[in-house]
Amino acid sequence: MNHLIEKISALASISDQLEPSERERDQYNQQIQQYADRFINTIHDRNAFSNGKVNPGSLAINGEKKSLEELLDLYTKEVTANGINPASGGHIGYIPGGGIFAAALGDFLADITNEYAGMYYASPGAVTIENELINWMKSVFGFPDNAIGNLTSGGSIANLIALTAARDQHQIKGTQINRSVIYLSPQVHHCIHKAIRIIGLEDIVIRELNLDEKFRIDPNYLEQQIMQDEANGLYPFCVIASAGTTDTGAVDPLEDIGTIASAHSLWYHIDAAYGGFFILTGSKKHLFKGIERADSLVIDPHKGMFLPYGTGAVLVKDKKAVFHSHHYLANYMQDAIADDLDLNPADVSPELTKHFRGLRMWLPLQLHGIEPFVACLEEKLLLTQYFRNQLVDIGFEVGPEPDLSVSYFWYPSKNMPAGHAGLDENTFNKKLMELIHQDGRVFLSSTVLEDKFVIRMAILSFRTKLKTVDKAIEMVKDAMAQLLK
Repeated sequence: MNHLIEKISALASISDQLEPSERERDQYNQQIQQYADRFINTIHDRNAFSNGKVNPGSLAINGEKKSLEELLDLYTKEVTANGINPASGGHIGYIPGGGIFAAALGDFLADITNEYAGMYYASPGAVTIENELINWMKSVFGFPDNAIGNLTSGGSIANLIALTAARDQHQIKGTQINRSVIYLSPQVHHCIHKAIRIIGLEDIVIRELNLDEKFRIDPNYLEQQIMQDEANGLYPFCVIASAGTTDTGAVDPLEDIGTIASAHSLWYHIDAAYGGFFILTGSKKHLFKGIERADSLVIDPHKGMFLPYGTGAVLVKDKKAVFHSHHYLANYMQDAIADDLDLNPADVSPELTKHFRGLRMWLPLQLHGIEPFVACLEEKLLLTQYFRNQLVDIGFEVGPEPDLSVSYFWYPSKNMPAGHAGLDENTFNKKLMELIHQDGRVFLSSTVLEDKFVIRMAILSFRTKLKTVDKAIEMVKDAMAQLLK
């Protein structure tokens, strides 16, 4: 027995390194705080994009110890110095995530206390916080009190949960799959198609709908297509609308689609991952009329609430449909099951092991209130308008007036100098995009709309300000001068 105790003691002297002393924790905290301060204080001075290469060997795990100072230096050289800087206000290419400081404090507390947010029995406080966030979002989007929801890792899992519920409510399985129909926009986010495959509906009939000039679903075409499919013996069961598409930021006519879905008993799903929280603004609230009619709704707080990546949300009206696939009982969890306990997040999600991600949302809302978030959203809408006006002034053409804060532009052949007249527009704008990426002061992206190559802006980062857009305009001018010389 003494020999066993000696071995345990010897191992404990090594394993205790995982619990730093208070003095060591103070040193770590100081180094991390200094790093964070330098990062935030200089973020506006650094490029939003760098096409640098990472040295995998420097990040390899070899079992040897390194100091925190060495590791922070390595993190800077190999991680934050390469690719897109997603914390930068200059990230206006893809839909940016946020990263407000208070959310980082929430993550720190969640990780230190290691609360488990999957079952009420294990952490009633953590689960209550997440359920209260769901309740708040239900009130924002007009969902009933008996709707349920979940905080997810993002829009992909949120859409997966919603479409699984739609499948299960309509019992789409077996031979029913091949004759069932889903209606959606060609502009729908690709995670919708992934979800359809993952939930076993790869062989379902998918109808891509006609769009109007602003890339929004044409409700008349939708209704005609449903009636035609019904007449042909097919089973229409789901329509998917978007409240802010990725390519153009379009908000589909939610009220009209809701009326059609109701008339034909379709599950109505709305993907509002990007645009949903613009419902909080006075200037765009009208676009979201009808969102409360959805059977399921996806929104991403890591977009419109400026939280760190990994924060999505789903709301669903039919609890039974969600429980059908996600609620399971296991003998080892019998102590955690009781009728009088609150809804368990694990019962409405594929996740059983669940990070307490709700604290990164709850803490900022409690610290700041809602006003700064709404002001930030309104600011982004005006910055989008300002950017478009500036682009037109220097000879670019822009797409139609955007619904939200995503827009696009291109340089037309008709405005090219005599020496470049007749140059293929798509080729010219591709070269312009390459020069913009090489510059990297501000990150823009591109897409193709009806065979036209266009440069795309997505203004949503809480750090994107007027001076950011001015910097972007200067960058575009410099790239144009280089291309046309």
